[in-house]
Amino acid sequence: MIDLHMHTCFSDGELIPAELIRRAKVAGYKAMAITDHADASNIRLILENVRRLTDAYAHFFDMEVLAGVELTHVPPALMADFVQMARDAGAQIVVVHGETIVEPVAIGTNLAAIEARVDVLAHPGLIHEVDVQLAVERGVALEITTRRGHSFANGHVAALARRFGAKLVVNNDAHAPGDLLGSELRQKVAYGAGLTAEEYRQTEANAWEIVQRCRKIR
Repeated sequence: MIDLHMHTCFSDGELIPAELIRRAKVAGYKAMAITDHADASNIRLILENVRRLTDAYAHFFDMEVLAGVELTHVPPALMADFVQMARDAGAQIVVVHGETIVEPVAIGTNLAAIEARVDVLAHPGLIHEVDVQLAVERGVALEITTRRGHSFANGHVAALARRFGAKLVVNNDAHAPGDLLGSELRQKVAYGAGLTAEEYRQTEANAWEIVQRCRKIR
């Protein structure tokens, strides 16, 4: 299992990075990304501290760990600047908090994130067909999430991804130890979204491809 969307106490998660990594390892994950909620006020704070751990000590945890951010409630007009800001600050992976149907995310966030070529668009809600098509062109992965509320639109995301050939990844959006789903329940969430067993396996391959690409960023 690979998860590219997790939170620590550097935003609204419960755990320090080391404990989150250890718990993910014990839960059966072979790779993960720490992607705390970020905007201009804390991008550097998050990345300087998380990379202090991942650069020096992550190999002791015996799993791949990427340091990144989840850009959250960023005005769409500023998205490209914020993505570049995050990458300049050392983000190996950039996730954007998409237009989930359970939060007041600004309309246009999905499109702006895709245009900025983020790595993963999290919980994109009732994403438009044209945005999915652009995600295919720009190489942006769309998220199937196991998180309550955000997962309400999983079926819509899965259906459009299949129709247009967009890459999917399955993420927990973990904020607490109980959010680290085991393999069986994780698969059931994917199947509930309409994915086949083969499509679910492909989500893990897609996630591993992102890990291999992003871990080269130093």
